[in-house]
Amino acid sequence: MALYRGKYILEGLDEIPPSMEKDLDLAYDICFHLKETSPCEMCGKCCHQPFITVRDTEVERVADYAGIDLYTFATEYLYREDGRWLFRKTNPCAFLREDNKCRIWKERPEICDDFPYMVSKFMSKVYLAITHDEYDIMADLEYMDDTWPCTPIIKGSIMSLIEEAKAKRNQS
Repeated sequence: MALYRGKYILEGLDEIPPSMEKDLDLAYDICFHLKETSPCEMCGKCCHQPFITVRDTEVERVADYAGIDLYTFATEYLYREDGRWLFRKTNPCAFLREDNKCRIWKERPEICDDFPYMVSKFMSKVYLAITHDEYDIMADLEYMDDTWPCTPIIKGSIMSLIEEAKAKRNQS
């Protein structure tokens, strides 16, 4: 299993070939650009996702910030699956307040900060669009809920960002 940028698991690969890494970098740059130019509007929609992951290195920090002892946090708020920690309650997240604000915003898990732009599901679709001309990313983005504030941003700009990345790819 190869690991891209220390957190994106590429199953089926022992290592990332240099040409693939360049294409992954292009996809990453698009996702990062979207994240940086479209800050979270705190609508609370993503706080209903089924698999909110907490990395091993985040568990203690999130528990401390939530004011929950580590044992209680690990046994009542998390469960372990496929070598990762996941929140038990995600529809909505146990830390989403009634006003759609996060109780642990300052110390939220990285996945919460990354969603929806920097998560592997979206980035892999961007990668496919950059590397496969026949791939229709717009059709594959139908899973995105159009009522979310970030969806129109993504759908409205993704094609031009991919075209720019393809042009960079062809120059090298």
